[in-house]
Amino acid sequence: MADNKGVLVVGEVAEGKLLPITGELLGAGRRLADELKEPLSCILISDKVGDLTKAAIAAGADRVYVTEDPQLKDYANDTYIQVMEKAAKELALRIILMGQTSIGRDLAPKLAFRLGVSATMDCLELAIDPATKLMNCTRPVYGGNARAIFTSEGLPQVATVRQKASTPLAPDAGRSGEVIPFPVTLDASKIRVKVLETVKEEVAGVKLEDAQTVVAGGRGMGGPEPFTKELAELAKVLKGAVGASRPPCDNKWVPDSIQIGLTGKIIAPELYIAVAISGSSQHMSGCSGSKTIVAINKDPEANIFKEARFGVVGDWKVVLPAFTAKVKELVQ
Repeated sequence: MADNKGVLVVGEVAEGKLLPITGELLGAGRRLADELKEPLSCILISDKVGDLTKAAIAAGADRVYVTEDPQLKDYANDTYIQVMEKAAKELALRIILMGQTSIGRDLAPKLAFRLGVSATMDCLELAIDPATKLMNCTRPVYGGNARAIFTSEGLPQVATVRQKASTPLAPDAGRSGEVIPFPVTLDASKIRVKVLETVKEEVAGVKLEDAQTVVAGGRGMGGPEPFTKELAELAKVLKGAVGASRPPCDNKWVPDSIQIGLTGKIIAPELYIAVAISGSSQHMSGCSGSKTIVAINKDPEANIFKEARFGVVGDWKVVLPAFTAKVKELVQ
């Protein structure tokens, strides 16, 4: 293990594009690799990678490994693990980074087990210890109420990084890098799961995770109607998206796809407006990366006010219409 070198990012590809998490991981990986003075690599796994290698290099990769196979069109643990186990063993890596996504959450623990190392999940910050050259991983504990630093002595160190926790580098089309084919002969006898159908959810307007402004409601909204009226109206004016805390989703007022929190989506918009949301640690884990948080709540002791930059104590039924009217006046 003493010869293990380099940082590898497991890229995610969908519909012929690199997903944003790949750029975020390359940004984090670039900083680690520079501290270590070792190369940063990215592996792209799909049925057809094409010119995505250029995008990965522009985002910070020194090397891009490409594994293409028709059986890799859709993610399946049984196929991806074969690729990643071979890559980890043959490339003798120091660090392997994945996103805290449906893929990373599934793949990282299994890969770590096969390599005989641990996996540190849902990291918020990564840093290199200059004395040991080991990666220190900061992640939430106790439901997001505290943070702890974890370090694994086994190499390669495997970690997943929360979406929006790292900032991607500005793309540099002038960067040069090496593209290396990495063929893997998949063992069909080990493929026990197949994707039979993919159902895409149609999203009207801006996607929640991509929105620069999010207007979210909580249990205090009282029912489904305010989400499609008052909250939607403000979100439209601000060219943003509507979100929700867990209770409205549990009560079926809104679809689960707009839930924000530890068990929902992780977002980091420029502006987050929380209406009638108490601010539990589980919810704040999903929006703590927001640049500015504005809270509207009738309870002056609500935890959300501890996290918000601006707060209004009052009934949302009175505050929100006036707030929306003022915003309309300002943006005209």
